[in-house]
Amino acid sequence: MLVLLFDFLQDHVHSGFGAFLYQSTRAIMAVLTALLVSLFGGPWMIRTLQKLQIGQVVREEGVKEHLAKSGTPTMGGVLILSAIIISTLLWANLTNKYVWIVTIVTLLFGAIGWVDDYRKVVEKNTKGLPSRWKYFWQSVFALLVGFFLYMTAAKGNDTALYLPFFKHAVIPLGMLFIVFAYFVIVGTSNAVNLTDGLDGLAIMPTVLVGGALGIFCYLSGNILFAKYLLIPYVPGSGELVIFCGALIGAGMGFLWFNTYPAQVFMGDVGSLALGAALGTIAVIVHQEIVLFIMGGVFVMETLSVIIQVASFKMTGKRVFRMTPIHHHFELKGWPEPRVIVRFWIITLILVLIGLATLKFR
Repeated sequence: MLVLLFDFLQDHVHSGFGAFLYQSTRAIMAVLTALLVSLFGGPWMIRTLQKLQIGQVVREEGVKEHLAKSGTPTMGGVLILSAIIISTLLWANLTNKYVWIVTIVTLLFGAIGWVDDYRKVVEKNTKGLPSRWKYFWQSVFALLVGFFLYMTAAKGNDTALYLPFFKHAVIPLGMLFIVFAYFVIVGTSNAVNLTDGLDGLAIMPTVLVGGALGIFCYLSGNILFAKYLLIPYVPGSGELVIFCGALIGAGMGFLWFNTYPAQVFMGDVGSLALGAALGTIAVIVHQEIVLFIMGGVFVMETLSVIIQVASFKMTGKRVFRMTPIHHHFELKGWPEPRVIVRFWIITLILVLIGLATLKFR
């Protein structure tokens, strides 16, 4: 929105306003805008949720120390999404299709999470949105994204799988690209959702991975950088660095209130939306495998649940004391802050490995 204003000011007032047309400048402004929206909107959001008695419901069979968190305001993901959307609409070029794709996906998956949270905390329905319906709508939205990207692909490599660490390893997917995109988007959405179980555990890895994806977007949108680094050139993808900047700012602002001991939780409205956004961005810039590496904590949390369920069904025995795996470490005696910070450190290391793939090709 402000792109048009600064373009006008550059032409009719002073050429210095052109600095605000650079993607790097607008990305920084998106970070700051989303951060301020989160910081100033947070107290109001918390008071509103408390007034409406929208509090977290803690399972009695879970970690006993978490029972004290019962009643903590949840659905704080609305604050994150509001900050992201406001900042993106202000600083992004709204003629860019990728900006709209990621923004709409974020809102749609956020709507799924909102319905689930609303039923749990307002209607007191412990099951929330039934899993089959949650998965159904996730599948519909993800398949629509995959289909749209497939139909608008300019060339064959736009629907291919690129392998990191190799110079020219490209696997054409054809129509399988739609299915692949579906698994990446839905998988990432649910993986972030599973990780959101401790104060600040999910939001910081999301910010780190989102920031790294923003770097990939910026480089993929520049034909010179893309050619030099041997990554796929995706015209227009550089504009997604604005969305990633907004995600960073909104996430850091939310962490101000979500850090241990949390004043507010993001709920499914936040985790499902943020995960879907990360997955969609990765699909657009063809960094799905790099996302798998950088989001290793999300992957670990998801695999722990799958392994636990499979083991119990096949042998009647549990591999972990409790899943997702962050609860396993809590039951082993790790204090909650230790689990959180160590998972953050692991994510930082994995993000650096993901960024290193830019040179190891």
